[in-house]
Amino acid sequence: MSKPSTTLIHHPYKPPANFAAPQPGIYKASTVFFADVAAMRARDWKTKAGYTYGLHGTPTTFTLEERLATLEGGTECLLVPSGLAAISLVAFAFLKSGDEVLIPDNAYGPNKALATGELANFGITHRMYDAMNPADLQAKLSDRTRLVWVEAAGSVTMEFPDLPALVDVCRARGVVTALDNTWGAGLAFAPFDFNGSGQGVDISVHALTKYPSGGGDVLMGSVITRDERLHRALKLTHMRMGFGVGVGDVETLLRSLPSIGLRYAAHDRTARELARWLSGREEIAQVLHPALEESPGHTNWRALCGETDLAAGLFSVVFDARYSTEQVDRFCDSLNLFRLGYSWGGPVSLVVPYDIGLMRDANVAPWPHKGTLVRFSIGLEDVEDLRADLQQALLQM
Repeated sequence: MSKPSTTLIHHPYKPPANFAAPQPGIYKASTVFFADVAAMRARDWKTKAGYTYGLHGTPTTFTLEERLATLEGGTECLLVPSGLAAISLVAFAFLKSGDEVLIPDNAYGPNKALATGELANFGITHRMYDAMNPADLQAKLSDRTRLVWVEAAGSVTMEFPDLPALVDVCRARGVVTALDNTWGAGLAFAPFDFNGSGQGVDISVHALTKYPSGGGDVLMGSVITRDERLHRALKLTHMRMGFGVGVGDVETLLRSLPSIGLRYAAHDRTARELARWLSGREEIAQVLHPALEESPGHTNWRALCGETDLAAGLFSVVFDARYSTEQVDRFCDSLNLFRLGYSWGGPVSLVVPYDIGLMRDANVAPWPHKGTLVRFSIGLEDVEDLRADLQQALLQM
């Protein structure tokens, strides 16, 4: 008879099988048991045929990966601790010393910071290109280019590029394309199958922190592809870098994911109404929202997203040049429902002022406006309450 401490660890009871409920079971594990040595030696961590160690997957993480792959139209998915970790995984899987990566000048800032920091330290060079000009991308491709990033819509300034044209340029040269699909979220357009053409990007990365989570309380990212060769390279790098995600966060994502379509549409609907209202205000020089005709790349958005008619819950405004940075800061500070904070896709609306001069290279894609830019992330509050909040803050300027 074993002692109580041993019995509690090696208890013989096993619950009956075939339990089913709306939410999948949650498996917390670093160590995974094997039936015998033969099973241990036969198990392959590179496939979903079995389990070897927590970093390589559990029933819980496999379930989320498969659902995310379906959402974006891919076949293979890897989970990482953040959206930036997803970008890093792609970079380290496909770039080595002497290689070059091209990044759109309006891309997510930390992607560019990774290129000027760690990638440069490893002897990997980078160049910025004008995302709104496929000819500029074509001119900058070189024999050393191994990876090209695309993003739709552009971070902060919200230009919507001609994604099919950019991808065609890269495909003609045999260069891997990776899309930051956090804005589209697998809903606005199909990243691997533009308009049913059968053509799309090679890799899609997604900051699950945003719309898939929906709560502003989870950090996670995904890397999705349809190409088994690319997935294998990503999987090997994923293992060597030791990327893992907390099962509690995976549980949160699994619970939130079924409502992503409803939430995304609600964010989108309110954002468009507020964007149109702000476009009529004399304080605003321009509203940057892909669904508005006057926004850069609107025709590209319409061509790619016309069938879904979705455009997320983000937009930016450029204040008239007569307003100083201090006045725009006062506007942001005067908002009550909009909170100052980074990220988006959560229930609370956010606002952030940006200095475009520090973010964009005028030699790559000159920014046409002199006024201060402010980006809004629209939450799930009532649209009339948000409009009233904006109106009172405008009066404070």
